[in-house]
Amino acid sequence: MQKENKACDIVPATRVGSISEYYFSTKLKEVAAMNAAGRQVINLGIGSPDLPPSPQTIDALCAHAVLPNEHGYQPYTGIPELREGYSRWYKTWYGVEIDPATEILPLIGSKEGILHVSLSFLNPGDAVLIPNPGYPTYLSVSRLVGANPIGYALKEENGWYPDFEALEQTDLSTVKLMWVNYPHMPTGANASRELFEKLVQFGRKHRIVIVNDNPYSFILNDNPLSLLSIPGAKDVCIEMNSMSKSHNMPGWRMAMLASNAQFVQWILNVKSNVDSGQFKPMQYAAVEALKAPKKWYDTMNSTYRGRRGKAAEIMKALGCRVDEKQTGLFLWGKIPPSCPDGRQLADQLLYEANVFVTPGFIFGSGGERYIRISLCCNDELLEEALNRINRIERNNR
Repeated sequence: MQKENKACDIVPATRVGSISEYYFSTKLKEVAAMNAAGRQVINLGIGSPDLPPSPQTIDALCAHAVLPNEHGYQPYTGIPELREGYSRWYKTWYGVEIDPATEILPLIGSKEGILHVSLSFLNPGDAVLIPNPGYPTYLSVSRLVGANPIGYALKEENGWYPDFEALEQTDLSTVKLMWVNYPHMPTGANASRELFEKLVQFGRKHRIVIVNDNPYSFILNDNPLSLLSIPGAKDVCIEMNSMSKSHNMPGWRMAMLASNAQFVQWILNVKSNVDSGQFKPMQYAAVEALKAPKKWYDTMNSTYRGRRGKAAEIMKALGCRVDEKQTGLFLWGKIPPSCPDGRQLADQLLYEANVFVTPGFIFGSGGERYIRISLCCNDELLEEALNRINRIERNNR
């Protein structure tokens, strides 16, 4: 006799009710069901690079994976070679000196870092400044740790930069942390040195930890910039970086953060109680990936530049307006006045054209009249997506 399911008698933690399943988690299940039914959906929604890492990266992984002594638990701070590799990378590309022994902490992806930083600095009831539009995980993790999220508006007319005058008029008495993300996702706005200087000044003035989430600075961007390049930034700032986009390694979950030694130690106190390090051969492979010369990045960006042109054609076919100065792995477009909102347009494309794009509302209310197209899709599929969209546009006339 089958036992009666008693799960309904269990009450989950309050934090479970403060968040919902991640948008892409639910939407991709729907896309998978459509594909199973033979719909052949073209996915222009997810920023998962389809290009491979460098050959040297793969060679290093294979060479170390066959060694018998490479499969044990690893240091919580990563192997020294990896921290030194990140340090050299920051010096080479950003002009920033970071002590590999005390100022760098490897992460199992930036998403993990968002949680660890939040757990390290936010008590229940503390406030945290979150960009709108911005990466949804900043908001969900803030809620998970019991913090009070305060959105700050990023507007197109202000170049998608924070309005510091408005921030100064905000009650900042309980704010402990501020999330920033430049080059910005989803809008593609690039940082300037002046912006970073203002952020450092703002953080020092109000004793707010400024965290820059910086995974996109090598994609269609001629001037990679680090928040830590600003004098005094390490005193009050943390920067996270990731190899997912810059080195085509999203599934490897290789990332890092850098700051002053005290901040890093506090975060390590949390992290070391959560995981047991990263697979050693992957760490050695990441060291090789970080040695990539400019020519390797240029080749990758040449591919993305061609794809961006095709994505711009799709935006034009939809009547969306695009800022040509965008950087990063996506194209962000403002929908035409005739469209009620980005969600409706995205759903129309999915159900009528079998093309999945990301509606901007998932990034906050500031994104409601926008959609986002990923460049992680080859030319042939982008061309086919354009053809499908043109067909439905003709049919709807």
